[in-house]
Amino acid sequence: MRVISGSARGRVLKALEGEETRPTTDKVKESIFNIIQFDIEDKRVLDLFAGSGQLAIEAISRGAKSAVAVENSRRAADIIKQNIKSCGFEDYIKIHRGDFAEVLTKGAKYDVIFLDPPYKSNLISRSLELIDSFDILSNGGIIICETDSSVQLPVLSEEKYKYRTYRYGRILLTVIRKLED
Repeated sequence: MRVISGSARGRVLKALEGEETRPTTDKVKESIFNIIQFDIEDKRVLDLFAGSGQLAIEAISRGAKSAVAVENSRRAADIIKQNIKSCGFEDYIKIHRGDFAEVLTKGAKYDVIFLDPPYKSNLISRSLELIDSFDILSNGGIIICETDSSVQLPVLSEEKYKYRTYRYGRILLTVIRKLED
């Protein structure tokens, strides 16, 4: 696993061994950033269920203003800290170790939100509901959901959000854009 582009391009990132996290593949990560390439510079990023922190790191490498990486696992948070340090991004990425709902209910606004929870959980639905009810996505902001292709996402208000999906084998990327007021 590596940083694909930007100021930290080529930097190798660590990931936890075992089944505790499931890192986004380089192919899917490259696709994500191709989709949002014009929507990342100077943006505030939230990486929920961050695992290794690679999505937050890639966003900062490509010019995002700041990022918060949220991870419940102490071991994963330690890996994120090491990866941030190896890229020199300590001033740009903050780690929140704890429950994702704590961050979503604080009301801070983000321009890009990455959602990649464990596939066999209901956390994606709960996350989307909290993002919408606490209105933490800025106008014109983007949510990128990575799920197993069998997962059915809840549909948020069609007056507020526009959906687009991309399939990569068994991985489904759903890009949700909040419409401008």
